[in-house]
Amino acid sequence: MTFPSAVSVASERSEDRDGEAVAVAYPNIALVKYWGKRDETLFLPVTGSLSMTLDIFPTTTSVRLIDGPADTVELNDTAATGTALARVEKFLDLVRAKAGRTERAAVVTANAGPTGAGLASSASGFAALATAAAAAYGLDLDGRALSRLARRGSGSASRSIFGGFVVWHAGDGDGEAGDLSSYAEPIGGDELDPALVVAVVEAGAKLVSSRVAMRQTTETSPFYRPWAASSVLDLAEMRKAVARQDLPAIGEIAERNALGMHATMLTARPGIRYLSPHSLAILDAVLALRADGIVAYATIDAGPNVKVLCTRADAPLVAATIEGLGEFVTTRTAHIGPGARLTTGGDGE
Repeated sequence: MTFPSAVSVASERSEDRDGEAVAVAYPNIALVKYWGKRDETLFLPVTGSLSMTLDIFPTTTSVRLIDGPADTVELNDTAATGTALARVEKFLDLVRAKAGRTERAAVVTANAGPTGAGLASSASGFAALATAAAAAYGLDLDGRALSRLARRGSGSASRSIFGGFVVWHAGDGDGEAGDLSSYAEPIGGDELDPALVVAVVEAGAKLVSSRVAMRQTTETSPFYRPWAASSVLDLAEMRKAVARQDLPAIGEIAERNALGMHATMLTARPGIRYLSPHSLAILDAVLALRADGIVAYATIDAGPNVKVLCTRADAPLVAATIEGLGEFVTTRTAHIGPGARLTTGGDGE
């Protein structure tokens, strides 16, 4: 299974589409987590990370340049306001500055999955916005440059520019040097075809945003720096595991890395707890599956929803086991998905 790297945005844009573009991007789930920025303005991470792009819950975003005094943003059929609107406006200002243009834009975006629930909606959202906005404003960007641009909207969006297994380099230094060296790229592993059973226990937006939780954790948790140091080692081991197609090793590294990240949140001051009793019940079920010889490992982002990495053949059993825990949980099974791309708007779920 092969997913090409993101192509030049401008090469996909014909002249009759100048000023308007539609893009689709998929969420990615980090197997070695991104948690902590060393630069809040440029979104430079403390450590590198590694993810798997999914084939479910896409975001479709259209960007149309308009003759008006302000940008307009519609998210899931509702006009965006407050922080959501400000984030998109700030990102469009960055695109305009890079393109040397001043037109405002009408943005319409829709997530096929839950928004703000720890299911990487910001990753797919800003990857789709970066792809569509770059095309609409006429920027000629290759995959690496598009990844760097998407990073400025949401760090994890840098990885959703590409399909399959993707590494996001932390980069070296600060300022321009850090900006140029912090980007995502695909790393192969295409013959490995795992499943990821997404167990949704809470589809609503979380009370504490990832950005707030990340800042509070990095500033106050005494466990954060040790976790970050161990995460560097996890990333090196994970790259080797992906290269040799070793799913049990990939799962073991992913699970310990995620649980370590949540430990840093719990020890923030005050502590941040995304894990719910339902989350813990699923973690217990995963342990029971492993005890029965099933390759199943959990990973959890900044939210209560659990993702279980397993083989494609075992995915139905894993999903049935989790759903058997009670009506509090529903599942969707994902596989490796594609990178962000321009589209006519008819893609997605």
